[in-house]
Amino acid sequence: MIALISGKIVFKGIAHVIVDVQGVGYRVFIPLTTFYELPEPGQNITLHIHTNVKQDGINLFGFYTDQERDLFQLMISVSGIGPKIAMNILSGIAARDLMTAISGGHVGKLVNIPGVGKKMAERLILELKEKVIKKMTLDQTAEADVQSSADDLIKEDVLSALINLGYKNNVAKDALDQAIRSADEAVSMDMLLKKTLKILAG
Repeated sequence: MIALISGKIVFKGIAHVIVDVQGVGYRVFIPLTTFYELPEPGQNITLHIHTNVKQDGINLFGFYTDQERDLFQLMISVSGIGPKIAMNILSGIAARDLMTAISGGHVGKLVNIPGVGKKMAERLILELKEKVIKKMTLDQTAEADVQSSADDLIKEDVLSALINLGYKNNVAKDALDQAIRSADEAVSMDMLLKKTLKILAG
């Protein structure tokens, strides 16, 4: 099964693109949300792929993010929803908004999507609510882990810079911790270094 395609865009259309991967052109169906993110023909792109195998051929469905692909795969597991309907749904609403609507049981928001009636909206909520909530929790945990790792690296870099400037480790660390606590939000290495130096100078 093809899970990822990276190559040059040969053709860019609203419903599909053709991606040249080392001389082989793959036709990949895409939702509008992915279309809006695509570069112009001749540029390189990486798409997350769902491979749909049927008796009369193989269709590739491509998405700009793995979140969109995962949602697509969840939707086609729902009775009565095939790839075409799932693509239409993703074309009519952002992935994060769709997850919020399903997890919150917002039928009204779902029926505003072109092609989605009340029965389909209720079926999406009934069959996917728990799965979507689980996915959102996992996504948030992963984002938090990435942010935590990035923050740790910045902290290490600032501490190293302070030590190189001649400050003792324990003094620099105390000032750095104070600077982090006083920051309202995540700051860059340069900003954090400036705040820490200001504390040390005071």
